[in-house]
Amino acid sequence: MVELLGPAEIRGLAEELDVRPTKKLGQNFVHDPNTVRRIVELAGVKPGDVVLEVGPGLGSLTLGLLDAGAHVVAVEIDPKLAARLPRTAAERAVSVADQLSVVGADALRISAADLPAEPVSLVANLPYNVAVPVVLHLLAELPSLLRGMVMVQTEVADRMAAGPGSRIYGVPSVKLAWYGPARKVGAVPRSVFWPVPNVDSSLVAFERGTPPEGVDRKRLFEVVDAAFSQRRKTLRAALAGWAGSADRAGELLVAAGIDPKTRGEQLDVHDFVRLAQA
Repeated sequence: MVELLGPAEIRGLAEELDVRPTKKLGQNFVHDPNTVRRIVELAGVKPGDVVLEVGPGLGSLTLGLLDAGAHVVAVEIDPKLAARLPRTAAERAVSVADQLSVVGADALRISAADLPAEPVSLVANLPYNVAVPVVLHLLAELPSLLRGMVMVQTEVADRMAAGPGSRIYGVPSVKLAWYGPARKVGAVPRSVFWPVPNVDSSLVAFERGTPPEGVDRKRLFEVVDAAFSQRRKTLRAALAGWAGSADRAGELLVAAGIDPKTRGEQLDVHDFVRLAQA
């Protein structure tokens, strides 16, 4: 039996550790057990799964993952929080506390060699300011990572799951699509966080697919960055710096079967693959 954290326990732990949530680290702690159970259920966590959690904070979601039978690898940048987490698990998840490993590190810098096990799933409440870079970095560095469920700012969630033609479709949408499909799966009310954030949150699920063949990720991502660097311009103009000139960009676009007057937000990931190949 795992005892999940409620509002009183969250505030008690914060007071004990003299933790004052900071905007810099994007610290908004979930204090609602039902929300934690919902996230774990939607993530499809099964007993024995090795789950990577980024930014476990005071341990709300960590305990929920342990309760589902997961082996949790928690990456926490705050040394004070990282040191307290194993004791929280030992106190509130006695029978499964040994299924938790804590890695004190920056998630934007870790590689597979830094982790004690190969995670198959990412389940996390991600700081709003680094959510997309963290997800893309982990997918690049951890080939074992097959799926994920992340809680992020709704605006970020919309961009991650957007499709071509949408006003919010952009660099995060295409780069995540290169790895596989992403979708929004639900909203999370502000009231379940402490402190209450001034933005809305949503859950985004993604799965690793088979990347398009014929072009490496670095080359493709360079094209994507260039295409969206000047959103209001046609691709012929936006890609001039990347290609060497507007005329050369136009030639490459035609070779890829793309109208040079098109804008970046109208292309899907396969269009960008053809352009990178050209």
